[in-house]
Amino acid sequence: MMRGAMSGDQALIQIVDAALAEAARKSGAWLVCRPGCTDCCMGPFPITQLDARRLREGLAELESRDRQRAARVRERARQAVVATATDDDPCPALDPSTGTCDLYAARPITCRIFGPPVRYGSDAVGICELCFRGASDEEIAACQVEVGPGLESQLSNEVEETTGVRGETSVAFALVAASEAAPR
Repeated sequence: MMRGAMSGDQALIQIVDAALAEAARKSGAWLVCRPGCTDCCMGPFPITQLDARRLREGLAELESRDRQRAARVRERARQAVVATATDDDPCPALDPSTGTCDLYAARPITCRIFGPPVRYGSDAVGICELCFRGASDEEIAACQVEVGPGLESQLSNEVEETTGVRGETSVAFALVAASEAAPR
């Protein structure tokens, strides 16, 4: 990865994670997200090429630490691509035995901002339906934070120009691409 893109992605992650931490702080007891709660980890969802690159790097890092766990992620990704995952199928990065993400540190922006009320550019605020039960619109709005997508858009464009791969993909396809590129 280009040095500028790496530091840019790290900056993006810091910005997004700081906004999420602020939203979580504001949300307090309304926010029920925790390890093992996997409702938001179901179905294929679009990710950017920047997210895909980060996931592939996360998988390579996992490979260096825990080859067996990385192999399980790769196999779940292959199965999701072959079976054409549905909305009821878990994300390939989700470990079904623990209910946690095997690539949590490398997770896509979508995964980072879902749960508490985070507005990402012009996108509507998406909150987990398990959170904020019984909360009024005003109570939810009081917890909201905003993150601008400008840096992500810029970095995604740089990745697309560098790799020649354009458009959105999915976690499964990004990880299968990592598997095909990995030395055997």
